[in-house]
Amino acid sequence: EDDQGNPIGTGRLLPDGHIGRMAVLREWRGKGVGTALLRTLMQEGEKRGFRKLVLAAQLQAMPFYEKEGFVAQGNVFDDAGIPHRNMVWLKSRSK
Repeated sequence: EDDQGNPIGTGRLLPDGHIGRMAVLREWRGKGVGTALLRTLMQEGEKRGFRKLVLAAQLQAMPFYEKEGFVAQGNVFDDAGIPHRNMVWLKSRSK
């Protein structure tokens, strides 16, 4: 949240271990908000007992997820006109 309590980013962890809908307002990007969101979702996944988390990353966002231990898997695919690639995090690979 910003100083007025307005949301500045979002993400969700589904019951099957998929992370989705990660987004941060443009003016807040590069300030650690996305990393904090992703790490929170990953920690929640671990609490729920997941040893594997999966997400579909836009190609330009792949390095962001790779920094947190996600690895690309499969081929590039189109989602709403935007190229994506599945990425997987395994507990055994984590930092």
